[in-house]
Amino acid sequence: MFVAGATVQTADGLGRKKSETKTDAQGNFALDVPTEGVFSLVARADGFDSAATPLKQYKENTTGIELTFGKLANASEVLTVTEHIVEPGVDQRDAGIFTKTLFTRDDQIFQTLGAGLSLGQHAGGGKSLEVRRFGFNLDHGGTGGGLRVVMDGILQNSISGGHAHGYLGSIKGLSPEIVENVDLINGPFNAQYGDFSGLGVVKIDTRTEMPQVLTGRVQFGQFNTRRAFGSYSPTWNQTRGQISLESSYTDGPYKRKLQYLRNNLTGALSRNLSPTQVLTFRIYGATNNSYAAGQLPVDQIETGKLERFGNVDPNDGNASTSGTFATYYSKSFADGSKLQVDGMVNRLLFDLFSNFTFFLDNPVTGDGFIQHDSRLQEAVNVLYQKPHSWGTNFGTLFTGINVLSNQINLKLSGRLQRVPTDLRTWAQTDITNTGFFGQENLVLANGKLRLDLGLRYDTFHYGIQDRILAEDPRIVRTSGAWQPKLGIAYTPVLGVPLTLHANYGRAVTSTNARALIETPGSALTAQTDFYMVGTSHNWTKFSFATNGFWIDRNLETIYAADNGTTEFTSASRSYGFEAKSSYQINPWLSWNGSVSKVFNSFYRVTPREYIDRAPHFTVYSAFTASDWKGWSGSIRMRAINHYRLNGEGNGGAQVPGHTVWDFSMARKLTNWIDLNFSADNVFDKSYYETFEMYTSQLKGQAALERVHGTPGYGRTIIAGVTIKLFPKAR
Repeated sequence: MFVAGATVQTADGLGRKKSETKTDAQGNFALDVPTEGVFSLVARADGFDSAATPLKQYKENTTGIELTFGKLANASEVLTVTEHIVEPGVDQRDAGIFTKTLFTRDDQIFQTLGAGLSLGQHAGGGKSLEVRRFGFNLDHGGTGGGLRVVMDGILQNSISGGHAHGYLGSIKGLSPEIVENVDLINGPFNAQYGDFSGLGVVKIDTRTEMPQVLTGRVQFGQFNTRRAFGSYSPTWNQTRGQISLESSYTDGPYKRKLQYLRNNLTGALSRNLSPTQVLTFRIYGATNNSYAAGQLPVDQIETGKLERFGNVDPNDGNASTSGTFATYYSKSFADGSKLQVDGMVNRLLFDLFSNFTFFLDNPVTGDGFIQHDSRLQEAVNVLYQKPHSWGTNFGTLFTGINVLSNQINLKLSGRLQRVPTDLRTWAQTDITNTGFFGQENLVLANGKLRLDLGLRYDTFHYGIQDRILAEDPRIVRTSGAWQPKLGIAYTPVLGVPLTLHANYGRAVTSTNARALIETPGSALTAQTDFYMVGTSHNWTKFSFATNGFWIDRNLETIYAADNGTTEFTSASRSYGFEAKSSYQINPWLSWNGSVSKVFNSFYRVTPREYIDRAPHFTVYSAFTASDWKGWSGSIRMRAINHYRLNGEGNGGAQVPGHTVWDFSMARKLTNWIDLNFSADNVFDKSYYETFEMYTSQLKGQAALERVHGTPGYGRTIIAGVTIKLFPKAR
């Protein structure tokens, strides 16, 4: 978290001020340090405990001193959603939204991030989210440039996933109580991130320890919803850790009960090997099983022939199991440089039971099919950062390597209920992505100018063997791509809350391995060029930023449901603007909000064809109260406008947008027990989370090209109790 507008002073042993300055919009500062005597560096900011460090160990012209504030004074913990790169962070989220709100689905966690994100369910909860941003539909996270989601350094997008490229189903293993930090990067502006980062990066860090030794929560609600969370977080000398268990269940509002059961295990053990070395181990285990309503024919619902929360195929749904072990090592050096090395191994078993077209191809038993994904993943990441300076200028050099390897067994089968029938495709796919990057972040002109210069190179190696036609030769393809990055931020007058910034980044998005089987000569990667210019304004309690964006893609990606492949099509373009703000109204009440407007989003072909299935206007707003006389809570609003379902001219099929309000509240009864209450969709808005348009056929009816939708949950009431025992000293 960067604190803008903090006062930084040098003070002698009697506390007398010798020099003073304020941090800029990025939290940076520069001042003269006395060369004789004993002095300290002291920082103060509203709402925080002060921070201080002695200066006797630092030499003249030292740069890169970091001051870390203590916990908020007279307030709860704060989770800050920051924009690293040159755009200052303005999206603040009080940690209470995560630790006190009774979330039951992963889309609820992502909705709180705002930032132009629009997400929806395809099946009622168990299936991965559909992601929409900046006028592009990213399917489940991996098309249209992609939204890269990283948790504790581990990529959550599944390469050539059993259902979709970049599938984000693994994020369902996240328990909101253990979220510590969230970073948002609007586009591909950081060289550290490669595949799927074309439209941004969501970086989630979870806790290595909880604030209390024991934490427990139980919650109950409508639709037979129940959830339990518990954690044990001991500390021994230089070792700290936590192990958390979560189990949740809901039937949802659907006539065919979802029987949606999630079980998550998260563990961390971290030890300070020395004052400069830290070793951390993490484990993650998750199961996710559910039935699903699927994508329902809207015309049948609107005419009363099908219940709004009915179903066509009662056996749709999913079943998945995953386990991950990860280790992290970091070492700091006397010159301020730091080395980080981490690695992980993951095992995933995933089955998705779908029926999009009902009885179109098989009028007797239906068109249901199973997509199976059995994979082993390994990853290694190395990051080295080194601060340096000359005169009054300073900077940090970041260099590193990322290696991600997948061995995937993919199958597509017909099914009768949930039993596989005819095996349609079966392939063993081995994919290795190796990335090399370097980025220089410079602060020049006495802090007025910041430059970020980055370059990344990725290689993608595919090896694919058809296991049905074993005599077919193994497909081997390799490709590489350079990705430059550039960021500029200029503050004309230090102390005046105005920063002008511009960013450019190129990213590549890999293809789905299935596409190489269908079309062996197709491209391995698509390229995204993302341009953004804007202003940022940071006062002590109020922050505001505006951005204009222009996004060019050399090949657009679409998901073809009929054969389960991701295909590259024509070049595309999107442009528009966004604005976002946060305001700490008083020590216990804050507000944050964002608005994103896409002016146009289209394929660069003649005659013009528009990109479909994504809203062009998104809004998020939230008021959050923290520990006011024992009360905490939030009121959150999210809205999207109507959008196209096909790209034909200025007409074509249009579907409605929606505005949904959510509410949460917590009451502190004692120092160790809270009562929690949440009401999702407070005003019981009738809406659809996602829409698709394709041809389907119901039993006994003619085939029809129609709109299909997944209805959003109505008003959902949940209550719970949180117990926190043995708080740790801070």
